[in-house]
Amino acid sequence: MLRRVPMGSDGVARVGARQIYILPTATGMTYGAVMLVMLLGSLNYQNNLGLLSTFFLASVAIIAMHHTWLSLLGLAAQVRGGPAVFCGETATFEITLHAEGRRARYDLRARSDDKPPPSLQIAAGDQATVKLGLRTARRGQLELDKLTLETSHPMGLFRAWCYVETDATTLVYPAPAAHAPDPSHDAGDDRRPHRHRGEGAEDYLGSRGYRPGDSPRHIDWKAFARERGLLVKEYGGDEGQDVWIQWSALRAGDTETRLSLLTRQVLDATEAGLRFGLRLPDGMEPLARGASHTQRCLKRLALFSHA
Repeated sequence: MLRRVPMGSDGVARVGARQIYILPTATGMTYGAVMLVMLLGSLNYQNNLGLLSTFFLASVAIIAMHHTWLSLLGLAAQVRGGPAVFCGETATFEITLHAEGRRARYDLRARSDDKPPPSLQIAAGDQATVKLGLRTARRGQLELDKLTLETSHPMGLFRAWCYVETDATTLVYPAPAAHAPDPSHDAGDDRRPHRHRGEGAEDYLGSRGYRPGDSPRHIDWKAFARERGLLVKEYGGDEGQDVWIQWSALRAGDTETRLSLLTRQVLDATEAGLRFGLRLPDGMEPLARGASHTQRCLKRLALFSHA
């Protein structure tokens, strides 16, 4: 039954006359109660000056209600999804409001929850952009399915609002685990060169927990700063730098735990500069390296669906 502002073919939602709701605020209800007392007192004592003041305040309230409604009429809104984030982080959506026509807009607010949003002021024919943050609780595509535009301008006696339809989405990656097993260096049935661990080797093999006597030069301080604990980087003389991150190589019980471990392996392999591939029950990503390859792997993990 709610009237929503539809999204146009150009991706912009324009607020129409029949899509705006308006009700008195707490201040407006107090204002109305004071006018009612003034009216009753003026009628009881036949005070013409009191009646004049009451009708004057009532006309001010009516004009304020009209301008509050006009503040949203014709407003254009465009919503875009922000960059991908990991589950548990705050996803952002960028909302651009355009004051079409000859009227400036004041005290505009865009919200999707009960948190008080910042207000915007837009000159006539100009536009303003605000970022809206949403806390993520699960991986996958996050849709901004509830966007409310509201205003209380000019006197705060009335609140006008409208609901805007939007198709903006952002991607939520699985939350990376604090620790994960080293990925396999076996690319299918092909044998990889044997690895040996040593202090003088230069090839990164993975990380393990700190043991007393380990060299401080090999401590993974970045992992420590991210509160993943005290880890030590291990290096070896492996000639093969190709690793495979595989679903079947993990023994985790539930799907989300496996995806969390796989996400950590992808991030560790990227940080080490290795060429890696990803094997999942619903598909695979071939061996590659670089930021775009990492994003493809994380996207596949975010959208993974497996019974």
